[in-house]
Amino acid sequence: MDERVREHASVLVDWSARIEAGDDVVLSVGPEAHDLAVAVAEELGERGANLLTTYGSGEVTRAYLQAHDGDFDEDPEYERRLYEEADVVLSIGGGRNTAAMADVPSETRQAYRTARSGVREARYDTRWVSTVHPTRSLAQQAGMAYEEYQDFAYDAILRDWEALAEEMAKMKDVLDAGSEVRLVKEGTDLTMSIEGRTAVNSAASVAYDSHNLPSGEVFTAPYDTEGTVTFDVPMTIDGEAVRDVRLEFEAGEVVDHEAAQGEDVLTDILETDEGARRLGELGIGMNRGIDRFTDSILFDEKMGDTVHLAVGRAYDACLPEGQTGNESAVHTDMITDMSEESRLEVDGEVIQRNGTFRWERET
Repeated sequence: MDERVREHASVLVDWSARIEAGDDVVLSVGPEAHDLAVAVAEELGERGANLLTTYGSGEVTRAYLQAHDGDFDEDPEYERRLYEEADVVLSIGGGRNTAAMADVPSETRQAYRTARSGVREARYDTRWVSTVHPTRSLAQQAGMAYEEYQDFAYDAILRDWEALAEEMAKMKDVLDAGSEVRLVKEGTDLTMSIEGRTAVNSAASVAYDSHNLPSGEVFTAPYDTEGTVTFDVPMTIDGEAVRDVRLEFEAGEVVDHEAAQGEDVLTDILETDEGARRLGELGIGMNRGIDRFTDSILFDEKMGDTVHLAVGRAYDACLPEGQTGNESAVHTDMITDMSEESRLEVDGEVIQRNGTFRWERET
């Protein structure tokens, strides 16, 4: 086994999920993630955790959704109880086909997501962490040789996370003290309120309210969004290519949208429910170990020189205690490249220009 696989497992179990003896762990394993699952299972056994393994396959889910009549039971108790009783949920992605769900009708996907909102919330109440095992399908989607993609993925995953957390704390402090964020670049002039919200220093650990490995972003939950934003980083959503998205906001809500490719996919997302037309997240990428776009949101949104916004659900970690943020069955991220002719302002002060943060210019 590649030693980097074992290191990945150790980071996931210790740094990211903070597994302790006696923890009840659900481990969801993708079809091509066998090696990482074996390494994780060994780490869990050494720590005296309890393990239940499930199989997470896009092709299996596609077969089920294609055959179903679309009238899904709401929050099946057996599935909800699984997560309610779990301490930790680890999801290891790694499928055979990144577009396995492409031909599932959008209305079926929406109905399935909506019916399982309670299940999803129960999972979010655990110390959940999602990661991926580098696979040939992901390498192909990224346009990279498999060995090249492995090197890329581990450069992003096997970081000095404590050092990166210290670096990202500077951005968190700016957002926590701020009231308004403005993004400006060609095709984009967008303002968002962040007054009263808490930014998350997403350093790939539940100790930081962070649930992705790799991570490397600082995010918060904006509201009262006004203006226009363009997303020029290619992405795949529900197995379909989406390119050059433009959203126009008034009074916090998307009032107009278009895309050069995949506009129907975007429309379906925005029509999922009332909350799907409002922002749930503003994220600022700070992981310099990610140096190219790969058409994988897990990596691309963390890349330095990027900002991403998500329509749909807001994360509770960004909200004052007892306050409810934007609610939706979806949380769909879209990315804009901030490396050239751009600026990110907080309360009128330029924090990032052309991808370079203020403190990077000062050193």
